[in-house]
Amino acid sequence: QVQLVESGGGLVQPGGSLRLSCAASESISRINVMGWYRQAPGKERELVATITSGTFTNYVDSVKGRFTISRDGAKNLIYLQMNSLKPEDTAVYYCKATQLGWPRNYDYWGQGTQVTVSS
Repeated sequence: QVQLVESGGGLVQPGGSLRLSCAASESISRINVMGWYRQAPGKERELVATITSGTFTNYVDSVKGRFTISRDGAKNLIYLQMNSLKPEDTAVYYCKATQLGWPRNYDYWGQGTQVTVSS
């Protein structure tokens, strides 16, 4: 059972920056994929960015060039650096960890952190 705790959300003006952090309860070197998802009011949860244990990254088109996902194995943390924020980035951001297995994968979620982009 992996426990995840997000932090770093808040209120920021359009064009501003925030860095989200996700702390894992165990070594992230043993977690195959970690990622950030977000859910805006009235919308489904969507993938924002993922990073594998081999540091391969993937981003949704709407955040490419603005957001950067990274990991610190020594601290068991992953980050989401968000620059040039837009009002449409407003959402609750969730951290997710996936351990690949057979016959099923195991997914773990954090409780979420609110990001509000508004003037």
